[in-house]
Amino acid sequence: MKEIVVLSGKGGTGKTSIVASLASLARSKVMVDCDVDAADLYLLLQPVSQQGQEFWSGQKAVIDIDRCTRCGICQEVCRLDAITDEFQVDPISCDGCGFCRQVCPEEAITMQGNLSGHWFISETRYGPLVHARLGVAQENSGKLVALVRQEARLVAQKRGLDYIISDGPPGIGCPVISSISGVNLAVIVTEPTLSGMHDLDRVVGVCHHFTVPVIVGINKYDLNEDNSHQIESYCQSQGIEIAARIPFDNVVTEALVHGLPVVEYSQNNVSRQIEALWRDIARVVGT
Repeated sequence: MKEIVVLSGKGGTGKTSIVASLASLARSKVMVDCDVDAADLYLLLQPVSQQGQEFWSGQKAVIDIDRCTRCGICQEVCRLDAITDEFQVDPISCDGCGFCRQVCPEEAITMQGNLSGHWFISETRYGPLVHARLGVAQENSGKLVALVRQEARLVAQKRGLDYIISDGPPGIGCPVISSISGVNLAVIVTEPTLSGMHDLDRVVGVCHHFTVPVIVGINKYDLNEDNSHQIESYCQSQGIEIAARIPFDNVVTEALVHGLPVVEYSQNNVSRQIEALWRDIARVVGT
């Protein structure tokens, strides 16, 4: 079983569109959406059924109104102003530190488990998809990423699948680190802009820190060929292969409007470059 994650330094580089095309091209795989804060891979893979589970993580303070004397000590010590004038705890503001429980003279405050989101195992015409939805203002996205990856491995083992292909979150934060640990290959999607070049360097640095092999795909490379050449020079200096140079084409937007991966919607240079990217991925991971 080989695990591949597709990353980008920021949102909007075309990462999810490319992952959806990989779902169409690859055989014997389970797809994973690790962008639990803003999961949208399911929009293109269109699940026909799904099994949902709750994700509980962390704690929130709860005040027993019958025992509370409204002395106000909890309000005084709460640095987040999470306790209202009615002595109710705002679950969005509360970070679960538990200090209010410790200082309450009436022991009217308890810490209770927090429903942080939901995760799903869905069936699509491309195969199984494991994805999740983190709740509003919830933390622990890294833990939820680790959970969906674990469930994807179990699905792959149970069904004898060869690949796990993950749509990673953008940036370099905790969910990204949780997405790349132990994978066989990171595919970084970048674009020929100054911010794209800067973000590429940051993501490469994180992957190198965790000794994860990297290949790069330049999306919309022909919008600024000078910047694309700079990206190529940077990758060459880092010993990183450029696996795809995907041109700008409105057909990608048309495919999204029709809810299809671009490799299914049209056979043009965009599709051919993504097909070449998949061939390189399969070659690098050794299958």
